[in-house]
Amino acid sequence: MTRVAAVDCGTNSIRLLVADCDPVTGELTDLDRRMTVVRLGQGVDRTGRLAPEALERTFAACREYAAVIKEHGAERVRFVATSASRDAENREDFVQGVLDILGVEPEVISGDLEAEFSFTGATKELTAHEHLERPFLVVDIGGGSTEFVVGEEHARAARSVDVGCVRMTERHLVVDGVVTDPPTQAQIAAIRADVEAALDLAAETVPLAEARTLVGLAGSVTTVAAIALGLTEYDWSAIHHSRISYEQVREISERMLTTTHAERAAIPVMHPGRVDVIGAGALVLLAIMERIGASEVVVSEHDILDGIAFKTAQDVEADQSGV
Repeated sequence: MTRVAAVDCGTNSIRLLVADCDPVTGELTDLDRRMTVVRLGQGVDRTGRLAPEALERTFAACREYAAVIKEHGAERVRFVATSASRDAENREDFVQGVLDILGVEPEVISGDLEAEFSFTGATKELTAHEHLERPFLVVDIGGGSTEFVVGEEHARAARSVDVGCVRMTERHLVVDGVVTDPPTQAQIAAIRADVEAALDLAAETVPLAEARTLVGLAGSVTTVAAIALGLTEYDWSAIHHSRISYEQVREISERMLTTTHAERAAIPVMHPGRVDVIGAGALVLLAIMERIGASEVVVSEHDILDGIAFKTAQDVEADQSGV
């Protein structure tokens, strides 16, 4: 087993996984897994730049993670940055800050590579479930983008599109700096139009119609699952590999888009950082299910973070063997 640390820094949250990983089988034993909502992508869609306060929130989380990584003695650290830092004019400020704190340079990866990592993390365990039909369609609904990957044992086609819960919220639900609460039907229709256009783009590269099992990743999907399961507190083990029906997703999406901030915040499993963006995130999931005719979504708590850890362990093994 190889001990590695993986950091996934997205538009809405930054997450850490320290794990012992078998680079052959992909088996992961978690030592520490945590998430912090930092909203790195705050305002990027409008200004094209990372806000100073967003950078500081992210660096504060990095300092916390550096202490955890040191405590566990990871052999190697890999830091992957996604949508917000790809888009920002001042991304070098972000890169230098992470390098100073963690000693590694963040990899600002392409959307396609992001999708491949997500597929590996999400399906490594699912390939043993013979009752799940192939091919899988893995959808990773992030803050700034959504990744689509179709494959069986390995990713076959992938596409990243610029619709995510934060980007859609900021683009369509924020008026004069304030999130409309609840949104109007016209605002909801505008989000839906963007998502449909993004699905058209994704379908140019990824054969969405071929999908037989939909696998959903990331906070919007896991939050919808937690609500559907009626959890009173977040339970990773209950959510992982749960199967949420189309009817449940539709009902929750409508509920998230017709309730107030206070009503959403009162939901026991709602993370404070998702209260304003869950409506858009749930709507993205609903639109995807409708496009491909999915009767359910299989929810995975293993995602890009696990894919990064697995690939990092493989790299360590290759370096040690001289390959």
